[in-house]
Amino acid sequence: MESQKEHFDPLAECLAIIALSHHREFSKESILSGLPLINGCLTPSVFARAAKKIGFSSKMANRQFEAINPNLLPAVLLLADKQCCVLNKLNLTDNTAEIIFPDLPNSSQVIPLTELTGRYAGQLIYCRPEFQFDKRAPIIRNLKERHWFWSVIKDNRRLYRDVVIAALVINLLAVAMPLYVMNIYDRVVPNHATDTLWVLSVGILLALLADLALRLMRSWFVDLAASRADVQLSSTIMEKVMGMKLINRPDSTGSFTSNVQSFESIRSFTGSLTVVTLVDLPFVLLFITIIALISWPLIIPIILGGAFIIFYALMAQQKMKSLSEASMRASAMRNSTLVESISNIENVKSFNAENHIQSVWEKATIFISRTGAKMRFLSATITNTSMFVQHAVSIVIMVVGVYLLIDGQMTQGGLIGAYMLSSRAIAPISQVAGLLSQYHNAATAMKSLDEIMTRPTENESKNNQISRPVLKGDIEFRQVNFKYPAAETLALSGVNFKIKAGEHVAILGKNGSGKSTLERLILGLYDPESGAVLIDGIDSRQLNPTELRRNIGYVPQDISLFFGTLKENIITAHPQANDDEILKAAELAGILPFANKHPAGFNMQVGESGKLLSGGQRQSIAIARALINQPSILLLDEPSGALDHSSEEVLKQKLAQYSVGKTMIIVTHRSSLLTLAERIIVIDAGKIVADGPKEMVLDALRQGRVGSAN
Repeated sequence: MESQKEHFDPLAECLAIIALSHHREFSKESILSGLPLINGCLTPSVFARAAKKIGFSSKMANRQFEAINPNLLPAVLLLADKQCCVLNKLNLTDNTAEIIFPDLPNSSQVIPLTELTGRYAGQLIYCRPEFQFDKRAPIIRNLKERHWFWSVIKDNRRLYRDVVIAALVINLLAVAMPLYVMNIYDRVVPNHATDTLWVLSVGILLALLADLALRLMRSWFVDLAASRADVQLSSTIMEKVMGMKLINRPDSTGSFTSNVQSFESIRSFTGSLTVVTLVDLPFVLLFITIIALISWPLIIPIILGGAFIIFYALMAQQKMKSLSEASMRASAMRNSTLVESISNIENVKSFNAENHIQSVWEKATIFISRTGAKMRFLSATITNTSMFVQHAVSIVIMVVGVYLLIDGQMTQGGLIGAYMLSSRAIAPISQVAGLLSQYHNAATAMKSLDEIMTRPTENESKNNQISRPVLKGDIEFRQVNFKYPAAETLALSGVNFKIKAGEHVAILGKNGSGKSTLERLILGLYDPESGAVLIDGIDSRQLNPTELRRNIGYVPQDISLFFGTLKENIITAHPQANDDEILKAAELAGILPFANKHPAGFNMQVGESGKLLSGGQRQSIAIARALINQPSILLLDEPSGALDHSSEEVLKQKLAQYSVGKTMIIVTHRSSLLTLAERIIVIDAGKIVADGPKEMVLDALRQGRVGSAN
């Protein structure tokens, strides 16, 4: 068996070295799975996410050698030319450093700092293990896992701290204009004090310039925090979706996609307007206090008006909640219709199903439109009522103020100042009422995403398993029972068989007999309900799914290609493949004839889902994709189903040569492919009804001695 070639990843190797120094081992396949790698390699910007998977915290820092904290070593030094090494010890007395290069992970060396300085880029990554609780530690609610959303917001707390400081100063400066006007009317005008006028005017102008600068800074900080959170949260959601177990897969792809996209509602609600409004709200008390100092009766209409706005907004919330949930459900249903109809557009047209699809779409659209109109009307009533109350409060203040002015209890300047401050006092309350109208959209979306984010992923609890990057190919099913979610009957019942490494086996059976289910259990896409699936004598639940599938060359019956080039689709499972590996896989799969004739060659576009190619060409690409990794196990489901007779014969000859020493399982209805098998397993209704040498089982099938499962 040809061994698989391990791709060299310097930064991942450095992480492995540091983990080993803390007596922790991990599977690199499991850690790198689902991360956005560049040319198959870990990057410094993604290092923290990889470290987090194995219970390490990390931080990138700009440090010269004299500023490096020796208590946080070992650390990763970033070198020139995208290289790196692990700094074990630093001795500034004799200017030496003990380092480990990822090329030689088991060997450390001491070199002069002068030699390292020329290559050191000035950046390093501190990486330390977090404390891990075991089963003896009691579970305390305050120590539960960080929430996927609020933890990211908390990580940006320094930016929000700056926003709060800026808001504090902005709201203090907001008092300047009313005080300026009050002093103009009360002191400057009666006394014709023009010098005082100029001093006050210059001062208020400086205050306004400071206010402008702080508002711009506040807006920048809020948007910066929002953009950082957006990147982190979007990455987290996508990683969760990609790592989700198939048993937790939703019934409707379109509906699930709609739920994931509802993150937009949360992002919109937690944007700049919300943060600024919540920060401004406490300063209502400041403005009311200043108005009370001018004349305390003027605060009564402000308090009553603000209370009425909040009361009305809360009254509308129950209706907004039910409308929001109904709108989200209908949007998920409509999105599901869209995804399903577009992905099956050929069948829709072939069977004249356009009318049905259009009818479902329009009914959902009408419902969403009506629900949206009701929500917008309720939101508008809150906004417009708030505006009306704000103006009404201003009028009441003017009326009451005039009487107080006539009574001699306040000055004309005081009345104008109180009027100006009243609008600043009531505005944050109106904005909070407006936010309440958007709250339920965000709350419904958060509830939906929380449900998604709590679903278990494949690599959870498997990060500390011993890595087994190369498997021989022994496969055994021991009394396996399996049932799909929501199914009423078992798909597999008491299945027992063993396939030795290097053995070639054909699996036969009727449609729905359980052949595809066997493949999915071998691939680790599902776990058995009882019994065990053993790979090389190891329960497959112990194996990292990424490592397991890397050792399996899988050709599914339903071929799915991705938008992109021919080459990109071949190297889907092995992005680091070189040209020789690509050409070898293409030659084995029969791709070279049509690739060589095309002007773009391997850069030819295959179209979405491979629609620019014929069925046979798509199948050839699927075969090449399965072979590119040099797998030890071949799992082929109708590998020649879309090929013509001559292409099938060529494929059989090449597979016969290529599969020597490899475990090969062929699921087929074609008797011509049985020449590749030494043994046949027959499955019916989820049970093994025949298993033995090929000729013996074929003879039993011809004579009708292989019955159906009871």
